[in-house]
Amino acid sequence: MKIVTWNINGVRARIGNLTHWLTESAPDIACLQEIKTVDEQFPRAEIEALGYNVEIYGQKGFNGVAILSKLRFDEVIRGLPGDDTDEQARFIEGVFSTDEGALRVASLYLPNGNPINDEKKFSYKLSWMARLERWAEERLMLEEALVLAGDYNVIPEYIDAKF
Repeated sequence: MKIVTWNINGVRARIGNLTHWLTESAPDIACLQEIKTVDEQFPRAEIEALGYNVEIYGQKGFNGVAILSKLRFDEVIRGLPGDDTDEQARFIEGVFSTDEGALRVASLYLPNGNPINDEKKFSYKLSWMARLERWAEERLMLEEALVLAGDYNVIPEYIDAKF
């Protein structure tokens, strides 16, 4: 099975690139981040025409995630559990049935937390990451195949940052 991920940085602006990429690489599941659109304006028809099922957790102007799959979704969860006040569309989980059993795939777009001296943004990132860790621990206890795909917004080395 081929599972891919792409921070598309605006799906409507790159729909031609996306459909070309899906046609050429033919993934079974594609996870998108930073789709930057509400669900109703997502270019669903163009992607469904290629044989994909589409699930979206969109947000106007920024953030937003999606999962495109040749498999039918058994379940979809929008939003990272653990904070009912979180309004940022950064997480979507899909569950699929395969010959090998259940497969869980999450498309995630972690907050960048910049600038580090902005207490609100950086603490939001740390809180979000703690929620993700709790969620992952719970999912791993299910002993099902699990893929965490996406943009982690982590730059561990100086060379990873552009100044």
